[in-house]
Amino acid sequence: MLTTTTHHRRCLFEDPMRARVACQIIHSNSTWGDTRLLAWVLMPDHWHGLLQLRDEPLARVMNRFKGNVTRALHASCLMDQRIWDRGFHDHALRADEDVRQAARYIVANPIRAGFAQSALDYPYWNAVWLDPEQPS
Repeated sequence: MLTTTTHHRRCLFEDPMRARVACQIIHSNSTWGDTRLLAWVLMPDHWHGLLQLRDEPLARVMNRFKGNVTRALHASCLMDQRIWDRGFHDHALRADEDVRQAARYIVANPIRAGFAQSALDYPYWNAVWLDPEQPS
């Protein structure tokens, strides 16, 4: 489980155009390399994700993700300043922790923050269990 915040916790992704550009990058397989993105939510001032790592180091995966979002926002002329704070917070799930419960916790973030009554009311999230093309 990962969390990374925007620079100075600015609410950059309140803007729907910025959020859509970021979501395109999040949905791109090239963003994640050999890592599997299981669930994620983009909040106005941060991003939460649930990743299944393979061979690539976590720091490299997160640097690529943040760099790809930054380049896309700069290229689209929607931002010309720093997007992310340095670093990220991570929590490795133990063998006895339920991966789907962790995913539910992540995608319920907008509900806890008061942005939505239901996850279906919030547009900037996804989980592999919703995609019939993805194995569980």
